[in-house]
Amino acid sequence: MKLNLQNKLLPTSDTTTGSTANSNATLVLILDQETLVQSHDQLPSDVQQQLSTQIERAQFKAKLGETLPVYQLNNTDFSQVLLVGAGALEKMTAGQAQTLATSIYKALANRTAQAVISLDALADQTIEPFVLALSNAAYRFDTYKSKKSETILDSIVLHSTRANELQSRIDYLQAVAKGQSLAKDVGNQPANVCHPEYMAEQALQLAQQYPDLLNVSVLDEAAMQELGMNALLAVSKGSEREARLVILEYKGKPDDFQSDSGKPVVLVGKGITFDTGGISIKPAAGMDEMKFDMCGAASVLGTLQALCEARLPINVVGTLVCAENMPSGRATRPGDIVTTMSGQTVEILNTDAEGRLVLCDALTYIKRFNPDTVIDIATLTGACVVALGKVLAGLFSPDNELATELLEAGQQSHDRVWRMPVIDDYQELLDSPIADMGNIGGPYGGAITAACFLQRFTKEYRWAHLDIAGVAWLSGSNKGATGRPVPLLMQFLRTRSQASQSQNVQ
Repeated sequence: MKLNLQNKLLPTSDTTTGSTANSNATLVLILDQETLVQSHDQLPSDVQQQLSTQIERAQFKAKLGETLPVYQLNNTDFSQVLLVGAGALEKMTAGQAQTLATSIYKALANRTAQAVISLDALADQTIEPFVLALSNAAYRFDTYKSKKSETILDSIVLHSTRANELQSRIDYLQAVAKGQSLAKDVGNQPANVCHPEYMAEQALQLAQQYPDLLNVSVLDEAAMQELGMNALLAVSKGSEREARLVILEYKGKPDDFQSDSGKPVVLVGKGITFDTGGISIKPAAGMDEMKFDMCGAASVLGTLQALCEARLPINVVGTLVCAENMPSGRATRPGDIVTTMSGQTVEILNTDAEGRLVLCDALTYIKRFNPDTVIDIATLTGACVVALGKVLAGLFSPDNELATELLEAGQQSHDRVWRMPVIDDYQELLDSPIADMGNIGGPYGGAITAACFLQRFTKEYRWAHLDIAGVAWLSGSNKGATGRPVPLLMQFLRTRSQASQSQNVQ
């Protein structure tokens, strides 16, 4: 859903086409639980008095997410006003702003076709999480339902007396929301639709949408075999579906791509389109959710679309490492040894520790782009879910400055991460008596040893690893991809591009 922004408090169905005011629109006012009614210069005083009367009669307390619809108001163009409680606005967190936005959308979805939401009550730092959450609340994935989701809300206008100042930020957030929706769409597809070739097709379609910004190339298994990507190919051996390595080059600073100031940020996404565990097969319960094991790659794809929409002046290379991990007569066995593209050998002790095998070859391959920074994103370990639950993603990096950048981007976007150790003390757990390393490190610190494994392939550039196993999707009745960490990655790139522009100005 596109969100329009205006500085006049009028019920307009579409500000971009100049259509006339629509008296069926609903006005949404956000209220603080302490003050309850705040005067609004663009509302007549008698309308404000009517609202005060209704609040008193209904004993409305303005608790976070509490709503009160008010009808039959005199001297207003709106068919109704929806009062929404925000709790203590002065203390509102980004998470509470997201809760508020979701509550508003749910209250409006089947109430009205058009709505005007006034942002003026919100503090500046809560506007962005509020607006992004409002867009996310409208997301639906009902492709395979015979009865589609039914909502009558089709237009939202955001009102702010600072509309001109906020416009560029709202445009950026809509770009993020579009990329996040793509990441969700791809992540939610079933594995009989979303396989490695499908992922490559999605990237090629994206390049067709943004031909001036995006170049896409695809490596098949023959090309990967020639490059010596034996770890990646070991994972796909058991599947009838061939692996694909997909490269998306976004040139936001095309004239600067080969210079030091234009070195790209490289994003590497794990794209295991279905993970049975291979010969080390997983338990049946919950295996349906292993279609989400490609959400790292989906988040990279979504981030590249968001970049194209926002047109950030920064160079980025997205890499989707796509394979299907299946058991068969051709599948890799526990105990097999492979030689990676880097020349290092790996004893595969557990075929369900496959994400690090596909990533290690990709992390070697992307050195050819002379990256400034490399970030890999992967639903890598259940151990990370045990450690951090479903709230925070795990952040691993030996680079303090880079780790700080990502932590701050997570706080700003409310797509948060928590730094975990990746230090030499854990490396010996990966030792193998017959190869350079094993692909697992024992029963303890599984998320850490997985990161330490990847670190062995990243010595030549700045690197961070995001383990998103806990945050990439929801389970149960709300099962579905979240599109995380698209907001985090976009905020990281946004900050980087702003810093670069500031340096150029100086």
